Amino acid sequence: MTSELVLGIDIGGTKIAAGLVNAAGTVIARAEIATPAREGGARILEAAAELGQTLRDGLDPHGFHTVVGVGVGSAGVIDPGTGRVLSATDHLSDWAGTEIGRDLSDAFRLPVFVCNDVHAHAVGEAFVGAGRGHGTVLVAAVGTGIGGAVVIDGQPELGTRGIAGHLGHVPIAEADGVLCPCGKFGHVEAISSGTALHLLYLRNGGDPSVQGTREIVARTDVDPIAHASVVTSARAFGRALGGVINMVDPGVVILAGGMINAGALWWDSMDAGVRENVMPILNDVDIVRAQLGDDAALIGAAHRAFDLQGAHE
Repeated sequence: MTSELVLGIDIGGTKIAAGLVNAAGTVIARAEIATPAREGGARILEAAAELGQTLRDGLDPHGFHTVVGVGVGSAGVIDPGTGRVLSATDHLSDWAGTEIGRDLSDAFRLPVFVCNDVHAHAVGEAFVGAGRGHGTVLVAAVGTGIGGAVVIDGQPELGTRGIAGHLGHVPIAEADGVLCPCGKFGHVEAISSGTALHLLYLRNGGDPSVQGTREIVARTDVDPIAHASVVTSARAFGRALGGVINMVDPGVVILAGGMINAGALWWDSMDAGVRENVMPILNDVDIVRAQLGDDAALIGAAHRAFDLQGAHE
């Protein structure tokens, strides 16, 4: 009997990952490469196609598995109907306008389903990760930027333009007057992402020789400016998250991204910000770490492709 698989692909600013995923959400083979981020959309897609084809070519020669579709989670705002990148930051050169769905469908000769990478991550966590068993799941990814997604009964809330859940662009007082990467001022991403924390530390008069966020976090016990910057950044994120919790009423909140490894000071400050803003009835909402790591978006994109494949048959 042949087992059906979907090729999941996760296209990010630093790496492209691909995995062969079964309907139960198990990744049976995986590979990744560095993203050729400065080489333009066509080259990025070419690299993704080459990586995926390498995995596909490595399937058992006896035909026990067959790949029935491709699921892609990509950085940027994605048109859920066409798989086109509607807009993107400059982390990926010339990414806006890239026809992911069309071009990868041509490359693989398979149906391709594309969504935003945070949406894909959230679907994976809701399916077999930290959100399993919850009807409404809120996911926030806090790293170089801040992303978010809401999954209800296994389906991601996409919105009219595919950007629902963009938690990073919630206004927050701590970011007043600070430019966000989206071009507006005062959004939580401008104060609470990993990149923004470093800039906040420098604005507060921190040591200019400090190279990045990890070093700031490591200095919080001996550097009062580092300590204050982490508290401000994490608390602001928590307050923004609390407001979103009030709107969504999730069964669980899942945090992902590099900042969740910033230690107890970050977590305690974030949690204090959440509790400051949530309505009393929501005070018991659990805020937990993501469980699936780098496989989450692969699993979520593949699961979405399995679902949509069934809907289109």
